[in-house]
Amino acid sequence: MTPSKPNPSALQGAASEAVASGAGPGSASMYSATFLANQLLLAMPGMLDDNFAGSLIYLFEHNEKGAMGLVVNRPTDTQLSDLLGKIELQSEIKPIADHVVYFGGPVQVERGFVLHESAGAAYSSSLSVPGGLTMTTSKDVLEAVAGGGGPKRFIMTLGYSGWGAGQLEEEIALNGWINVALSSQQMAEIIFATPAALRYERTMQALGFDPSHLSGEVGHA
Repeated sequence: MTPSKPNPSALQGAASEAVASGAGPGSASMYSATFLANQLLLAMPGMLDDNFAGSLIYLFEHNEKGAMGLVVNRPTDTQLSDLLGKIELQSEIKPIADHVVYFGGPVQVERGFVLHESAGAAYSSSLSVPGGLTMTTSKDVLEAVAGGGGPKRFIMTLGYSGWGAGQLEEEIALNGWINVALSSQQMAEIIFATPAALRYERTMQALGFDPSHLSGEVGHA
């Protein structure tokens, strides 16, 4: 799969046009192009693209123009303190500085994206998914975090994952991905409270699947 590069200005747009599905907690969603924002994407075993093999992605945007998301289970060797230093910030809280930065996808890998729970604070460049998480690209969220404020639970990625119009739908139909709708609590626990190496497996378990039983022939539920 070759990811397309949607217009980055969409990252500063209004709240996602997509609406979270009404699927119950722990269930896979019925496939619908308008229901995929605020869901997780699991790369199927047949995924051949090294950018996405074994990946778990949180989708924060999906509409008729395409889709955008962040890989949430691919930590890098970079720590948040390394990035804070580059923008002349120094964290006052060591555990935050020790946060690992993630590979969010192959598009704009030089740019940072912070995925976090809504903290009640307004940042200058954020996209809040209805019923879900918030994605912020502006420096002010890092300033808040470095100062001991800001969102308590977050992950930072370099780069994002993007698809052009109809591309993600086609890849799901070809069994490249399975889309997963979870409750907000389950979603947060997997992304923020589960070790990165276990997030893919925990998502499968939430669906009632054993990952070892999956094959490339599985599509969406």
